[in-house]
Amino acid sequence: MSKEIMRSYTLVTLALFLNLFLFLCEANSNPNSIYESFLKCLPALSPQHDRNFSPIVYSPTANSSAYTTVLQAYIKNRRLNTTSTPKPAIIITPTKASHVQATVLCAKKLSVQIKIRSGGHDYEGISYLSSEKKFIVLDMFHFQKVDVNIANETAFVQAGAQLGELYYRIWEKSNVHGFPAGVGPTVGVGGHLSGGGYGTMLRKYGLSVDHVIDAQIVDVKGNILDRKSMGEDLFWAIRGGGGASFGVILSYTVKLVPVPKVNTIFRVMKTMDENALELVYKWQSVVPAIDNDLFIRVLLQPMTLNNTKTVRASFIAHFLGDSRRLVTLMNKSFPELGLRKEDCIEVSWIQSVLYWANLDYNATVPKILLDRHSDKVNFLKRKSDYVQTPISKSGLKSIFDKLSELGKAGFVFNPYGGRMNEVAVDATPFPHRAGNLFKIQYSVNWNDDDPKLEKNYTNQSKVLYSFMTNYVSKNPRGSFLNYRDLDIGVMKGTGKSGYNSGKVYGEKYFMSNFERLVKVKTVVDPDNFFRNEQSIPILHTKCKGKST
Repeated sequence: MSKEIMRSYTLVTLALFLNLFLFLCEANSNPNSIYESFLKCLPALSPQHDRNFSPIVYSPTANSSAYTTVLQAYIKNRRLNTTSTPKPAIIITPTKASHVQATVLCAKKLSVQIKIRSGGHDYEGISYLSSEKKFIVLDMFHFQKVDVNIANETAFVQAGAQLGELYYRIWEKSNVHGFPAGVGPTVGVGGHLSGGGYGTMLRKYGLSVDHVIDAQIVDVKGNILDRKSMGEDLFWAIRGGGGASFGVILSYTVKLVPVPKVNTIFRVMKTMDENALELVYKWQSVVPAIDNDLFIRVLLQPMTLNNTKTVRASFIAHFLGDSRRLVTLMNKSFPELGLRKEDCIEVSWIQSVLYWANLDYNATVPKILLDRHSDKVNFLKRKSDYVQTPISKSGLKSIFDKLSELGKAGFVFNPYGGRMNEVAVDATPFPHRAGNLFKIQYSVNWNDDDPKLEKNYTNQSKVLYSFMTNYVSKNPRGSFLNYRDLDIGVMKGTGKSGYNSGKVYGEKYFMSNFERLVKVKTVVDPDNFFRNEQSIPILHTKCKGKST
């Protein structure tokens, strides 16, 4: 072959490779091209009778109005719903398992990151936005089925169902059964349960994940696995380790718990002039050791009263029993609060759900729990901590002063003890069990779309978090996965290079369980396809004597 022919052949080959490269870049970066690529790929990887994907694939260019509606419908933090917020190239809203399987396989084939949304209550929005340039959202909101079996005391609940729907379906069939999960009725089951899940029956029954007996997940190969076929290691991981690191959760099967016909609720509010500080000091040692039927949350909120800055402590309770027994218990263990029978309200379990959701438990019919948009969406920021040693009165005085100084950020104290002291630290990935007196949620909400306000309020939460360093858990300082907080670390790199950065937040969320989660992740998703800003990383490997 002559040099001229060889040179021409080489140039043609290079041109073909260049065109192919440009085509792939265009297909993977242009939203419209990604939309078209998925519409071609999805039918090819689906059963022959189920190949019409157009109605469940949304693009900002192909069907912009519907795309915007679907995207915004389940954004539960207005801080993450702005014109500058990263948007997915497409949104896929599967209605059946085969749609999920095809989506996973196509996203893998087209090298596109997949984000999985089941409710949108994740505080940092990582289920619908990304730091990567090309990503899609798999929105599971059509997976709403809840099947309650009172005879077996179980419920089959799909990942896109909301807690309110689960509670309502239980109530439809029984007034003496419930489930220990969150107080927000619009929280999606998939994310809540895979991250741990807790509510007002925490001290009696532990976490939501302590009552999961089966699950269905689509893995990186597109297989649908249940507990038996996925194995106990993966089943362990998705009960508190975050499902989105390992696959797409389709459903959970949970064991129901007994609840009495008569429950009691109360709310007692005290300011600093009404001995709020002394009451909180007493609360932190009494309530974690009190009767397991009782849960008393404390809200600490800065406020101005009669032109004077103060802090209000709200003691909000759910008791699995009647008011007479509750008052007797409180008079014995926590008389300082001064609880009277007139402060107590006897309700059914489903009414207690409405009460904790800030709904009118008397005038509101339980059917409102089926309203998937009954919540009010604010701008917000959350953080978390664990307290293992009672905070001194002088420490609490400093904390109250700091709250007053900052003026907006507040606290939610959630008591532990009871069942939480009895479950082994490695029973599930959620490690924060015995040894913790209470969990802190840092809370700041606002309604005004003002960048200066956002900067001020998010900074307040950071200042408060730093201020609390001496009062909370250490080595590592613990955090709660369901109170997602990107300030404590993010994934750097999408492959094995992400291990070190993943360890920063991973040990805060999972403590001694982190390494086991990494091992499970490495086995079931060795190429780290299912990833997000705080996903479980994969293990280091050795290559030519160097760690990679």
